[in-house]
Amino acid sequence: MTRILKVNAINPEKEAIGEASEVIKNGGVVVFPTETVYGIGANAFDGNACKKIFNAKNRPMDNPLIVHISKLNQLDEVATGITDEFIESAKILWPGPISFILKKNKNIPNEVSANLETIAVRMPAHPIALALIEQSGVPIAAPSANISKKPSSTRIEHVIKDFDGKVDLIIDGGDTAFGIESTIVNMTVNPHVLLRPGAYTIEELEKYLGKITIPKSINTQLNESETAIAPGMKYRHYAPETKLLAVKKELITKIPDMFKNKKFIILCSSEMSEELSDKNTMSLGSEKNLYEITKNLFDSFRKLDKIDAEIAFIQSFPERGIGFALMNRILKASGHEEFVSVAELKNYS
Repeated sequence: MTRILKVNAINPEKEAIGEASEVIKNGGVVVFPTETVYGIGANAFDGNACKKIFNAKNRPMDNPLIVHISKLNQLDEVATGITDEFIESAKILWPGPISFILKKNKNIPNEVSANLETIAVRMPAHPIALALIEQSGVPIAAPSANISKKPSSTRIEHVIKDFDGKVDLIIDGGDTAFGIESTIVNMTVNPHVLLRPGAYTIEELEKYLGKITIPKSINTQLNESETAIAPGMKYRHYAPETKLLAVKKELITKIPDMFKNKKFIILCSSEMSEELSDKNTMSLGSEKNLYEITKNLFDSFRKLDKIDAEIAFIQSFPERGIGFALMNRILKASGHEEFVSVAELKNYS
């Protein structure tokens, strides 16, 4: 039976966090909120405890976890080869929605790192997450709290649906702030390489980390034979059950006529929804605030699967700033394809 604890997101109750930390100390699994999405965590030094995460999520064992710390002096416990230059950058960027790929400390079991010599590390900017790590006395390995390949959990109802009865304890800390997972940067190569865009934009990060290379394959997935050194690189991610197609903004208004013989829904900005007279649309938020749209994205994907629709379309957004991470999630959820012409849509219809 899974216990659910309601905890104040700003001032976490010490008794509640203490109860959750005892679960971590005893080899159990706790779902907890971060500023990005909810995480499903266990003691990062306990390989058997971390196996439970993979089982609960139905996650492939070759998909590495992210290790969460609450203070910089924990870094040496999980990683090696830390430079003074990195520490200075980390002091600015942590706590925050960024994970760094670093050389792994031998303390970290292979279950966490997927047998790699590297590990992803982050310090979350959420009072509950930080308090849980602190009171547990160990780093916590935690991927996003969702069934593997499905949309991440940004609200407590998502967590309960996916994990009630599968984990020891769930902390209800309300809605998450950003709604997408952390940015991941590989610091073991120079120039550094972006592995997953997230709430921290490239423009922001380069001020402190220098040049960051963006692979052309950033919005695709690795082949089965390739090795993923960070979450989100290899397997289908974020996708709803309903077939989802990404469509250029200028084509959205064509959809109602072209697909009038199908049950469809259009996920789009509030401005576009108004232009379409709100018919067959689900508003993601205003185009003037892509952070709002990003925050609502995964919740909208989950709502989509409760609607009787044969097919869904989602509006594309400018790939700058947070829009780059937003489009990364949209493209991965829609099969890495974007419809950019009427001819393409006609062929599909």
